[in-house]
Amino acid sequence: MHNKVSMKRSLSAAAVFLAGSSCWASPAWAHSAKGLSGGFAAGFMHPFLGLDHLLAMVSVGLWGAFLGRPMIAALPVIFPAVMAFGALLAILNMPQPPIELGIALSVLALGAAIAFGYRAPIWLAGSLTGMFGLFHGYAHGSEIPSLADPVAFSTGFVLATGMLHVAGIGLGMANRLKGGALAIRGVGAAISLCGVYFLAQAVAV
Repeated sequence: MHNKVSMKRSLSAAAVFLAGSSCWASPAWAHSAKGLSGGFAAGFMHPFLGLDHLLAMVSVGLWGAFLGRPMIAALPVIFPAVMAFGALLAILNMPQPPIELGIALSVLALGAAIAFGYRAPIWLAGSLTGMFGLFHGYAHGSEIPSLADPVAFSTGFVLATGMLHVAGIGLGMANRLKGGALAIRGVGAAISLCGVYFLAQAVAV
């Protein structure tokens, strides 16, 4: 029992620290540095440097864990798949969607879904996750053509994104502990507030 309580407290503290520090740190967007050069290592680190992307990735895993099967496995597949499609659209110079607005809304909406314990229908959860993935993919895809090694960069980026999804799922396991559901909802609320902050930035630009 003591171990479970300690685990719950550790997970909750780590989650709150992640959401809070990411939100109120200086707004270093993952997709703000055009013309980056680098390979696998640069691509792997890129999602961790973009606070909006990091929170969205963790939220996808968290919400999937909250929804349970089949979405715990489906959401972390849908997001990167549609993200890759969005990146392709950017590479082909297709009309640009409101990227910053869409990414900010993704953090806000995913955090709110977790905070309110929203058990969306499968089709809706998948559609929202895919739509948000499109915005994130387009943002990062617009950088790829200028990179020194786009294949290695993309590989590292996708791997890091998957790891963030898994981290969210792992964090969501606290939902099974006594009082864990309340802690996870608190994390969702913190993430959603970060989304409000990002949205304010996006509108102000």
